[in-house]
Amino acid sequence: MGTTQEQFNVGGMSCSFCAESIKKAYSRTDGVEDVDVSLAHEEVLVQYDDDRLSEVEVKDTLRELGYTIRDPDKAKRYEQQQAELADGKRRLLLAGGASIVVAVLMGWMILVMGRFESASLAMDLVTLGLALGTMFGPGRYIKQKAYQSLRRGIFNQHVLLEAGSFAGLVGGLLGLFVFPSFPTVHFFAVSVFITTYHILSEYTSLIVRTRASQAVQSLLDLQPDTARRVTDDGDVEEVPIDDLDVGHRVRVKPGENIPVDGTVVEGESTVDESVATGESIPEKKSEGDEVIGGSVNETGTLLIEVTATGEDAFLNQVAREIEEARAMKPGIIHLADRILKYFVPGVLTIAALSVLFWVVAPLAWGAASDVQRGAFAALAVLVLGYPCALGMATPLALIRGGGKAANRGILMRSGDAFQIFPDVDHIVLDKTGTITVGEPAVSEVVAFDTDEVDVLTTAASAEAFSEHPLADAILEFADEQDVEYADPDAFDSVTGKGVRAIVGSDDVLVGKPGWLSGKGIDLSKGSDDIERLQGRGLTVAGVVRDGDLLGLIGIGDEIKSDAAATIQRMRDAGITPVMITGDNERTANAVAEEVSIDRVMADVLPDEKREEIGRLQEAGHRVAMVGDGINDAPALTQADIGIAIGAGTDIAIESADIVLMGDRLGGVVDAYEIGTESYRKTRQNLVTAFAFNGVGVAAATTGLVHPVFAMLAMVLSVSAVLANSFAGQLLSGKGVNTEFALKERTDGEREDGRVTAD
Repeated sequence: MGTTQEQFNVGGMSCSFCAESIKKAYSRTDGVEDVDVSLAHEEVLVQYDDDRLSEVEVKDTLRELGYTIRDPDKAKRYEQQQAELADGKRRLLLAGGASIVVAVLMGWMILVMGRFESASLAMDLVTLGLALGTMFGPGRYIKQKAYQSLRRGIFNQHVLLEAGSFAGLVGGLLGLFVFPSFPTVHFFAVSVFITTYHILSEYTSLIVRTRASQAVQSLLDLQPDTARRVTDDGDVEEVPIDDLDVGHRVRVKPGENIPVDGTVVEGESTVDESVATGESIPEKKSEGDEVIGGSVNETGTLLIEVTATGEDAFLNQVAREIEEARAMKPGIIHLADRILKYFVPGVLTIAALSVLFWVVAPLAWGAASDVQRGAFAALAVLVLGYPCALGMATPLALIRGGGKAANRGILMRSGDAFQIFPDVDHIVLDKTGTITVGEPAVSEVVAFDTDEVDVLTTAASAEAFSEHPLADAILEFADEQDVEYADPDAFDSVTGKGVRAIVGSDDVLVGKPGWLSGKGIDLSKGSDDIERLQGRGLTVAGVVRDGDLLGLIGIGDEIKSDAAATIQRMRDAGITPVMITGDNERTANAVAEEVSIDRVMADVLPDEKREEIGRLQEAGHRVAMVGDGINDAPALTQADIGIAIGAGTDIAIESADIVLMGDRLGGVVDAYEIGTESYRKTRQNLVTAFAFNGVGVAAATTGLVHPVFAMLAMVLSVSAVLANSFAGQLLSGKGVNTEFALKERTDGEREDGRVTAD
């Protein structure tokens, strides 16, 4: 017994105020030691003393607050999201229908009858029924959230909403039974309208979150469902992965995914371990070498002894790293939240003081208490103080920025990215697949006593039957250079070292310099070039014909065409670029030098990448991480902003806040510029909203603001924020092309990596 950690995927969170309410509720729960809430990923991580709290009690706190706990299974979770969306739509249709009826009644009273007062008892009762139906029908769940928050001493948007809706209800009832001059219909209308607005805002938020979830692919399951287990008798049986235990032996054929972590006990092969290292060049594996589940066995058959299963397996460890980093990701205090923290209790206090003032103050100058004016003042304060425009300020800027980003092939999954980006001062970039293309390619051909075409022709002929990725690079380059080559008459591959072939009457060797030297080949005339090519981080293949070194082929991971320009754009923006990679230091430094990156972290494992990001954050830096592989996923989640290359793995995309469709690195700085501009729009929206809310609340305290005018002012504040967010796009005739985000931008790019067309 002791400290237990539970993580939940939570439904019903619509804004950062919800996340803050959950944190406050748990912080006031006896036995809870720590809690982290991720609004972007809708997750809650709770650490608690299991001697004082049970898992059921921990879950009940969330449920009592009005939130749902989704199934950990992704397929079932998706079904729950769809059910939540359907419930939200149903609530909106019911509340929206009531609002339309009330609006028609109000319009008829004002335009046809020319009066604000209620026209008849029947109309009063109809609007009362609509108010009660809206508040306790589709709006019932809001009351549950407000009540559970209020009893815990938490003042949030739900509490303020219900204060306004109940004030409207009470005002209408006073007009119906106590003060005939009260505009009963309009008081009831307030209850209907603000409840409907809140349902609309939550439904919109749910749509955005659900659509964002659909826009990225689900986590890639790299492990096969079954494995070939070798029994003690030597028989082979196909069994589910879950039936494997440590010590079992499995056989893996060429081209298959390795099902489990283990050690090679028989056979030789090259294995693509990019799942773990991110590096594109396969590693030679033979007896005694460790292999990782999810890696691809390329050339030979391997017999592997299982060393880890279940939660101890590599892929599950990465998944756990992602979950922990995601839930414990450093949070931000939104600008709107800083305001609303004081705004909500402030509005409630002003509303109460307004009633008290108009009831008590007149007595001081010998007049009668003005209850009606006090009621008008309180209701108008609550209506004008309801932070609808404030609540929309950030989402509208996000929608505008998200549309602009989509037109550049950038999917902004998290609103946090817009707010954090202006403060980012370090961008950490993975090497393979991010700065580089991610596939081996021929970078240079060196010839001795012949020409480059002869070297390439000889090498391509020898490698024609090879399945190694380096052989593919040589053959692809030969095809690009229109070099004609023949199939070998005889061929033999030495795993991890090279090939030997008979081409016509020639005996040809193509392979690593060390292997060639071991075969008695004199490499002295190529020693300087070998050292030079290796110094550039290239893999060197020597080409030997009939015992004579014919030439060298340098193979490496090609740097993206816009990488250097993008790094310079980062520097121009005052951001420090950092490269992090699992590759060796020599190769890493060679790539970093070519793109002008000064700080390099090499030989870094997946969990270490996350730790390096954490160290930068602990030093006070705001950090964005750019990557594309499974090995990058924990670091992407840990970073303040995770940016995934869309051509990368599903798990990297799922872990990121921003997804670049395609592999253009320049999108990183595009996203930074869009995020900075969107944050500027957010601040403008907040100023606009406060101009209405602040002045409106002050005016409402006089008790002279009619509920109808209060509602109109609220509508105007929202309209002003809307106009500020989208005026530029509307005037320019540009719309939001989110469909573009699903395909790669291949045209309109300049050499500096910028996009020239929207």
